[in-house]
Amino acid sequence: MIPTITAFERSPDRGRGLAHDMRVRWALEEVGQPYNVRLVSFAAMKQPAHRALHPFGQIPTYEEGDLALFESGSIVLHIAEHHVGLLPGDAKARARAITRMFAAASTVEPPILELQTLKFAEGDKPRFEQRLPMVKDRIRAYLRDLSARLGDAEWLDGDFSAGDLMMVHVLLRLRPSGILDEFATLSAYCDRARARPAYQRAFAAQLAVATGNGG
Repeated sequence: MIPTITAFERSPDRGRGLAHDMRVRWALEEVGQPYNVRLVSFAAMKQPAHRALHPFGQIPTYEEGDLALFESGSIVLHIAEHHVGLLPGDAKARARAITRMFAAASTVEPPILELQTLKFAEGDKPRFEQRLPMVKDRIRAYLRDLSARLGDAEWLDGDFSAGDLMMVHVLLRLRPSGILDEFATLSAYCDRARARPAYQRAFAAQLAVATGNGG
């Protein structure tokens, strides 16, 4: 059965691959699973039909038969658990990969999203200049630890996994700020991931929506 995911009809990132449906597209491309995409407007996201799939009125969602999922990390984990290619066969390595998925979404991403929200919503307020350095310092602290953990390895734990997929996509949200460029090891790590054919296909698909050449 071919799953259907939802994505922004008009993505705020203008096709730069930062919206959360990119993670799901990338995972599906990595495992070779065809999928359909239903584009949703901002107005439609808040309507009962979409909230039946995502109670918070966001994207992405994932539908496969009578199964409906929301939250990008949960969807990526579901894909990884039901297809070969994103989770190791060894039980302990598998557990470590899943742990890194949670670390990406629960530890590394929140201050990055805070930075983006701060610039967008409070850039013209007096407290902006006070909060900005603190948020950036929190991000840099996590990046220093992550860079040390990666070292000179290609991926975080052996072969590329769903843990790398989630972590890289979170880190790429830092590119516009310039902070990622301060960490050469992590910047190279992201470049390796972006060079993967599955990432390239997913990025092209999301960009096509933004440029009006696909859906």
